[in-house]
Amino acid sequence: MSFSKSTLKMAALGTALGLVFSTQIAAAKTVEITMHAMENTVEIDNKGTKYAGWTFDGKIPGPLVRVKVGDIVDFKLINDKDNKESHSMDFHAAQVDVLDEFSPVKPGETKHFKFKVKLPGAFLYHCGAMPMQQHIARGMYGMIIVDPKKYTKKFPKPDREYVIIQGQLFPNADDDKAMLEDKGWTNSLINGKVFHYDPVHDPDASIVLMSKPGERVRIFYGNANINQPIAAHPIAGIWDRVYPDGSPNNVLYGMQTYGIPTFGSAAMDIVSPADKPTNNAIVDHAMRAAMRGAITVLMNRPDADPTLGKGDKIQLQ
Repeated sequence: MSFSKSTLKMAALGTALGLVFSTQIAAAKTVEITMHAMENTVEIDNKGTKYAGWTFDGKIPGPLVRVKVGDIVDFKLINDKDNKESHSMDFHAAQVDVLDEFSPVKPGETKHFKFKVKLPGAFLYHCGAMPMQQHIARGMYGMIIVDPKKYTKKFPKPDREYVIIQGQLFPNADDDKAMLEDKGWTNSLINGKVFHYDPVHDPDASIVLMSKPGERVRIFYGNANINQPIAAHPIAGIWDRVYPDGSPNNVLYGMQTYGIPTFGSAAMDIVSPADKPTNNAIVDHAMRAAMRGAITVLMNRPDADPTLGKGDKIQLQ
C-alpha cells in the first residue's frame, strides 16, 4: 500500500498537533478544593459579638482560593447534613452552566464539578441559592485569585499582598426582604468583622496590615455588599496602580479613589515612602460605610512582621 506525499504530510501534522495537545493537557494542574456549607455562629466584631451566620467552612469570608491561569479546579461543595437550607457555589472565575454546576445542594448532599480557569484576576465567589441576598448577607462569600503565568513590568510581583472583602451586617438575619432593599444594615464588615484591622476606631482591634517602608503592597479588594458600590481610597497615599477585577491586562496609574461595583473587585498597589515610617488607612470613602466599620490600617515600619502579607497570611483572620 502506498501513500501520496500530501497524505503523509497531513498524517505527520496530525501527529504533531496531537503531541502538542496532549502535552498541554498534561501540563494543566488540577487543584482539588472541598468546602463545607455551614450554618454556624460567627463573631462579627473585635469584642466577640455572635451572629447567626451561613458560611463556607465556618468563617466569613470563606477560604481564599488561589490558582494559576490554565489550572483545572476540581471542586466539591458539601452541604452538611445538620443544615436546614440548600446552598450552592457560584465561582465568578468559572465559565460553566448556571443551571448545572451552580445549582442548589440540599442538606446532606454534595455537589462536584470541574472548570478550567482561563483568565487572570481576583474573582469573588458566593452562594447562589435563593433568596441569594440572604445567603450572601449572612456570610457566604469569598475570593478566588487566578494568578497569571508570569509577572511582567506592567504587573510586577509585589512585596506583600492582602485580601480585603467588604460586606454588610444585617442584625436581623432572617429578614431577607429588608436585605434586598438595603434596609436595616448597621455596619460594614471587613473580612467578617467591624473595624477588623483598625485599632484607631476600635480599641479591641488587635490586627493591622503591615509592610516595610518602600515596599509594594497589593490589596485585593472585593465588594460583597448586597447593592452598594465601594469607593476604595488609601488615606495618606495614592494607588500607584489599579488593576480592575485584578487582571494584569487592565491597568490604571496614580488613582486617588477607585470604584468597585457590587461583587466586583480590584487589585490595587500602594508604595509607601521609603525614607520614613508611615501609616495609611484604606477606606471605603462612602462615609456611611467607613464610619460603620470599613477602615483598615496599614502600618509601614522597619520592624514590620516579615510573615504578614505572604504565604498563608494574606487573608488575615
